[in-house]
Amino acid sequence: MAVDPAPCALHGTRGVLACLAAYDVHRAHAFGFTEPRIGIEPFLNLVTQVMSQEPYAGAKRVFWIVDNRSFHGGQTASSRLTGAFPNTVMVHTPVHASWLNQVELFFSVVQRRWSRRTTSAT
Repeated sequence: MAVDPAPCALHGTRGVLACLAAYDVHRAHAFGFTEPRIGIEPFLNLVTQVMSQEPYAGAKRVFWIVDNRSFHGGQTASSRLTGAFPNTVMVHTPVHASWLNQVELFFSVVQRRWSRRTTSAT
């Protein structure tokens, strides 16, 4: 299942919506949706969407590799995630992780492509 990034180009009352996405590298499966903002609650909504279904709910461990944004950086965020889902392990990337930049670049390209399609369709 691919994430439909089209809603990322829609403008809400307060600007562009934020795209949240998770990618299962073993199953080549993407999860995602949009939120009016980013932060702790939207991030936990994404985690809940993934962790509430198999094979993640019944897995011994599920690793969440995240950058160091304030809403999922540090020990407090790790504890919050493990408190909600005991089988999760949060792994923080280095601040300058080149492979993570590639992931962000991929989502940026997808968003730009859909932005052009939705803009030209209106």
